[in-house]
Amino acid sequence: DPPAQAHSPTSLAAAESIRKSIGPLHRQILDHLKSCDGATDEEIMAALDMGGNTERPRRRELELMGRIVNSGVTRQTRSGREAVVWKLEQGA
Repeated sequence: DPPAQAHSPTSLAAAESIRKSIGPLHRQILDHLKSCDGATDEEIMAALDMGGNTERPRRRELELMGRIVNSGVTRQTRSGREAVVWKLEQGA
């Protein structure tokens, strides 16, 4: 959920108004993660032919929605750095 002050009706209303729903780009990422054993941002971008400035914010939104989680596993990127493997949250 978007951040809000629990004691403030106007803050709660504002947070509700900006809550993200699952859109087509979110659905593509979820469908991809469902089809594999988790994926890094780089792997998601490559599989979906999606730019990083599109994929990363949608992935983060899914994480904030509780739909995906950090698997606790990392994989090497093309540059040799370690990257988080994202997976579907059980029951999400």
